[in-house]
Amino acid sequence: MPPDTLRDVTSLDWRQHGFARVAAAAPPVHLADPARNADEIGIWAQRLSDAGAGLIVFPELALTGYTCEDLFLSSDLLRRTETALAALARDTARLGAALVVGCPLRTADGRRYNAAVVIHRGRVHGAVPKTHLPNNGEFYERRWFTPGHRVDTSVSLLGLDPFRLTRGQLFVLGPLRFGIEICEDLWAPDPPSTQLALAGANVIVNPSGSNELVAKADYRRQLINQQSARLHAAYVYAGSGPTESTKDLVFGGHCLVSENGAILAESERFVLAGSEVVADIDLERLANERSRNITWSTSWPASRPDEVVLEADGLPLTDLLRRFPRNPFVPDDPATVHERASEILAIQSTGLARRMLAAKAKRLIIGVSGGLDSTLALLVAVEAVRRLDRSAATILGITMPGPGTTARTRTSADDLMASLGIEARTISIAPAVAQHLADIGHPADRHDVTFENAQARERTQILFDLANQEGGIVVGTGDLSELALGWCTFNADHMSNYGVNSSVPKSLVRHLVRWYADSHASPALSTTLHDVLDTPVSPELLPPDINGNIVQETEDVLGPYEVHDFFLYHWLRNGFSMAKVADLAKHTFVGVHDDAAIDTWLTVFIERFHRQQFKRTTLPPGPKVGSVSVSPRGDLRMPDEVDPTSVTGPIRVLMT
Repeated sequence: MPPDTLRDVTSLDWRQHGFARVAAAAPPVHLADPARNADEIGIWAQRLSDAGAGLIVFPELALTGYTCEDLFLSSDLLRRTETALAALARDTARLGAALVVGCPLRTADGRRYNAAVVIHRGRVHGAVPKTHLPNNGEFYERRWFTPGHRVDTSVSLLGLDPFRLTRGQLFVLGPLRFGIEICEDLWAPDPPSTQLALAGANVIVNPSGSNELVAKADYRRQLINQQSARLHAAYVYAGSGPTESTKDLVFGGHCLVSENGAILAESERFVLAGSEVVADIDLERLANERSRNITWSTSWPASRPDEVVLEADGLPLTDLLRRFPRNPFVPDDPATVHERASEILAIQSTGLARRMLAAKAKRLIIGVSGGLDSTLALLVAVEAVRRLDRSAATILGITMPGPGTTARTRTSADDLMASLGIEARTISIAPAVAQHLADIGHPADRHDVTFENAQARERTQILFDLANQEGGIVVGTGDLSELALGWCTFNADHMSNYGVNSSVPKSLVRHLVRWYADSHASPALSTTLHDVLDTPVSPELLPPDINGNIVQETEDVLGPYEVHDFFLYHWLRNGFSMAKVADLAKHTFVGVHDDAAIDTWLTVFIERFHRQQFKRTTLPPGPKVGSVSVSPRGDLRMPDEVDPTSVTGPIRVLMT
């Protein structure tokens, strides 16, 4: 795309891509002093609103402090709470953000409720009572409050318009549709958030008074993550802080934001000066997750809460706090690297072992090129025969040097097979290819697609014929990235009896080979694997240069695989628009790849993805190892005939 058509990512309002900024805060609390707490909350709300937050959540009973105990029975405290609430609404009237603040409320019938109020533009728009009141162990909430299961009433307080107190409310702030549950509600067998989400809430907020115990924070994280994952929602949690009474309990001020099962932001605990988190949640991603999940779409709420619509404007999100991994397919937590890699290898090798049993195969036949993909496939094959208690010699590795083969990759292939103890054979394809090209009248010096594909098909013929001869099956080596881009020869390396790498993208192939080299391999094998990792990715179908070096580097033609894998993940897995994928890539690869290059590579990606679907339509079987697959029998069913210009045309318009 010409540079003058590029859109400057720094001038974007990220809200147009479905992002919304939320915050959770636990300011220092002044016990039984609602006026001071209202001032404190107002100061924090001002700062967080100025930072772009459209929704700010404060802890349970934040206007009084959670640990007031029998002072909650005092009419004086309740009256001062009402006055402070009116002052807080008035003092924050100019803020763009909506506030969710915990406070005690007394209704006209004399019942007291542990509630959370929603404040926006100078008004209290509604209040939600706590449903489940803990009354065991260190908790005695039923001594002071009434459970909120049945209440549905109007509350009139001095200085405020009447507002509704009931569980049956869903608050709408532009694209944010948030429901409220309070502390113990999340711990209950049937959390209110489940029904709220089924009724349309994409954000659940939780003002909490959860105290700290050994390992409780870990359990809290797990609970919040699990609920956000089950509901395909964002979860914003604000816990009471360490300036609560420490007579018997200590509170940490734990604040978290989770989205669809992953923590986006988490505060430090036990900070006496208060704690806060700010995060950008992706509402479009959540909507896409829900729309593609059949279990979700066929589940219905028991009842429909009333929608309370708030005035939506707020500051544009010209920056994005959120960071996206450059390699979304690769585990980024060092603690899980070994576990994840081991599991992937187990899935691949178990699938291949089962296939051998079904086919009653005596051997595995694999073409070993000395490149990344065939290296991983060979490691998988070795693990598969181990699972069947067969020797490595069950595997027959074939190197098939041709016009483009370099000494480096051939040496790597030989060293790999020797280190792994498999049977190795070398069969040159040069004479057969030369004869074939002569037979069809193709000039030997015309190095075009016919020249390249003839080599690929000759290699595939050798592998399948050897499989017949040896009573074996052919192990496919092509990876997910190549299948997405169609970077394979139809009815050649595109075909096998079982494609073990078919749902493993190139970035993950590289990661797995490096992990194996560093954690499983002998010194000799590790050295060879690292040399494979350092070798440029190439199909080696064009003759080397005069120095014997590879001249056909795949990434020079297609663009970097790390960028294409980024496109693939966010377009196919998350269902993002191409414009959003482009802007996220520019945001993620800033300083690494320039914007013009990203636009060019994205156009390459989408055009090749659509034009090459016919290859994926006829894919051989292979194991799914992650959340993205292009199998025509599973995740991706699309026609072969879509004109990619129908997609790239609108993309070009959206990018400008």
